[in-house]
Amino acid sequence: MLRRALARAYGAGTAYLQRPGEGVQRTVALIPGDGIGPEICASVEEVFKVIQAPIVFDPIPHKDLHSEAVIARIKQHPAALKGVVYSMIGEGPLSPNLLLRQKLQVYADVVQVFSFPGVKTRHENIDMTIIRENLEGEYSGLEHEVLPGVVESIKVTTHTGARRIAEYAFEFAYLNNRKKVTAVHKANIMKMCDGLFLQNCREVATRYPTIKYSEMIIDNCCMQMITNPWQFDVLVMPNLYGSIVANVAVSLVGGSGLAPGANIGTDFAIFEPGTRHKAKDLTGKNVANPTALLLSSALMLRHLNLPSFADMVEAGVMKTIEQGKTRTPDLGGQNSTTEFTRAVIDNIRT
Repeated sequence: MLRRALARAYGAGTAYLQRPGEGVQRTVALIPGDGIGPEICASVEEVFKVIQAPIVFDPIPHKDLHSEAVIARIKQHPAALKGVVYSMIGEGPLSPNLLLRQKLQVYADVVQVFSFPGVKTRHENIDMTIIRENLEGEYSGLEHEVLPGVVESIKVTTHTGARRIAEYAFEFAYLNNRKKVTAVHKANIMKMCDGLFLQNCREVATRYPTIKYSEMIIDNCCMQMITNPWQFDVLVMPNLYGSIVANVAVSLVGGSGLAPGANIGTDFAIFEPGTRHKAKDLTGKNVANPTALLLSSALMLRHLNLPSFADMVEAGVMKTIEQGKTRTPDLGGQNSTTEFTRAVIDNIRT
């Protein structure tokens, strides 16, 4: 179910159009992070070792992400695999997640949401991709206290940012033979910021006459996502809306442990679970579902021009879930992260 043209879409217009072949070793930054991050990253490392993927991981401590030297070290690699990095709530420095996206200029957040054979949910046959602007909007990081008791948070939308994410969404749809792009907004209230976003989406849509274009207010989108998710194909939206919609969407297919994701820029890509939950209550219990990161690692392998290795990872994960014999607690089972990982490896071998 993962987009077969995903790597081409990620690479369009970037330095990755000419990539080394499958026999060439790549070094990738590994940011395990907090919570269940180290556990699910260990799952990926174990699978990569078994399939002998030509990947060498360069471990990066998440607590060092505010260091310019560490950012420079990450930039030496073509991509990063990332677990979960916790952000303090209501206090503390700028979110390390936001800082990392800004420093690496990964402007497009891509979350793939689809139904899994063998996972029973209220809705079946869901298949959509949520593309979220990743650097602007409410996540611009521009907040200040005007006077005691009055705080301003500045939402930023630029023509460049809006045009870039609109072009990415339509190019993604075109390369993957998708039929529809829906722009999600709140331009009835935020007439200038979201109005500029819509203007760019409309202009880019005219260049793709084979792709149906529609618009939907964020409030209605959340309701429609629950009642009629099949109407959606590719969705593109500003930053905050994407965070909300992605979490709603993944709940329809079995939860945050299943959806793969990536943050894409012109010169760099970060691959991580589609919805980032620290899962503090699961930390250290060896029960976290590594599916989302395993599938994200398959996206990374395709991005690095390693499609045969990506196919192995994806096939092993999908077969394990479809069989239903080995399941972590979030899918109604009683198996551990380790047991699930071993089942994936066994299915890859067979």
